[in-house]
Amino acid sequence: MTTEHLIAASDFCVYHHVEYTFINALQEAGLVEITIQNENIYIPESELQKLEKMIRLHNDLEINVPGIEAITHLLERFEDLQNHTTHLKNKLRIYESG
Repeated sequence: MTTEHLIAASDFCVYHHVEYTFINALQEAGLVEITIQNENIYIPESELQKLEKMIRLHNDLEINVPGIEAITHLLERFEDLQNHTTHLKNKLRIYESG
């Protein structure tokens, strides 16, 4: 497997001024995925936006990992509800126009 779409965790930590232990704590909480290849730790590109959001919550608002976990869960739940509402609205339009 290539590291083409992976960011070295050490580079990410230096760039964002965070300790690797923070990323590891997020990974242990199931909030982000990391990949280990050839004894090196990488972050998939698909996780960057989510991880950067969690870093902002931690640094700017001083929210700890359990708090980030709760916020993430609530945001995912809210997004699911929005998607469900959109689906129901679309279904209702079918009946209103028919």
